[in-house]
Amino acid sequence: MTSPESAPTPGSAPRRPDLAADCGDCFGLCCVALPFAKSQDFARNKSAGTPCQNLQEDFRCGIHTRLRDEGYRGCTVFDCFGAGQKVSQVTFEGVSWRERPASARAMYEVFPVMRQLHELLWYLSEVLELERAAAAHRDARRALADVERLTRAGVDELLAADVPTIRGDVNRILLEASDLVRAEVPGRKKNHRGADLIGARLKKADLRGATLRGALLVAADLTGADLRHADLIGADLRDARLDGADLTGSIFLTQAQLNAARGDAATRIPQGLTRPAHWTA
Repeated sequence: MTSPESAPTPGSAPRRPDLAADCGDCFGLCCVALPFAKSQDFARNKSAGTPCQNLQEDFRCGIHTRLRDEGYRGCTVFDCFGAGQKVSQVTFEGVSWRERPASARAMYEVFPVMRQLHELLWYLSEVLELERAAAAHRDARRALADVERLTRAGVDELLAADVPTIRGDVNRILLEASDLVRAEVPGRKKNHRGADLIGARLKKADLRGATLRGALLVAADLTGADLRHADLIGADLRDARLDGADLTGSIFLTQAQLNAARGDAATRIPQGLTRPAHWTA
C-alpha cells in the first residue's frame, strides 16, 4: 500500500523494494504492536498490543487516504523499512496473530527489533551506492550480510539480538562513508551534529556537506537552503520548511523525514525518494 503522504517522482525507485513498506503483505503490525498517545500526531491513545480502531479485518487502514484529516499525522510519517512484511511473511510464515493468537505477543515483540535491523539495511544499502564511499564498501557489505542473516533468524535469536551493539558497529561504517562523501565538498563544512535548531532561521543557508546528524530542526526555516551532500541521518525535520531547498545528493535522508517536513514543487530531493502529497504545488 502506497503512503498517502508520498507520490511517485518521475525516474525515482525504491533503493531496495524489500526495504519499502508493503502493507498488503503485513498483518497491520504498526497498527497493533506500537502504542501512541493522544497528541497533534494521534487523535487518541492506544496501548501496545491493542489494534487501532481503524484497522480492518484485511489488516488495512480504514482511513488510509484521510489520515491527516482524521488526526493521525503520526501514521503518515512512520516507516517500517519493510520490517512488517518480513515479520509477517518470513518470521511467522504468513500466519497472522488473528489466525494464531498464541503468537501475537512474540510477533509484537519481534516487530520493533526487525524495524531497527531493516533501518540499518537501508543505510548500509545507501553506502554501497555512494561511489565516493568506496573505501567503506567492504565493511558495509560484511555488515549488510550479517544483518540480513539475522533478519531471517527465528524468534528467539531475534529477541536475543544485541541491537545497540549492532547499531554501534554499523554507525562506524556510516560515519566513515559520511566523511568520505562530504570531503568532496570544498571549504569548511558546518557541524550541527545533535544541535538544537528548533525554529531556526536558516533560509538560503549554505549547508553543503554539513553534518546534521540527529539535529533538531523542528519547524526550522530551510527555505531555499543548500543541503547538497549534507548528512541528515536522524535529523528531526518535523514541520521544517524545505520550500525550494536543494537536497540533491544528501545522505541518509529517509522518506519518513520528508513526510514529516513541508516543501513544495521546487524542493529538490534525492533520487529514490518521493515527493510527499501534502507538499504545496
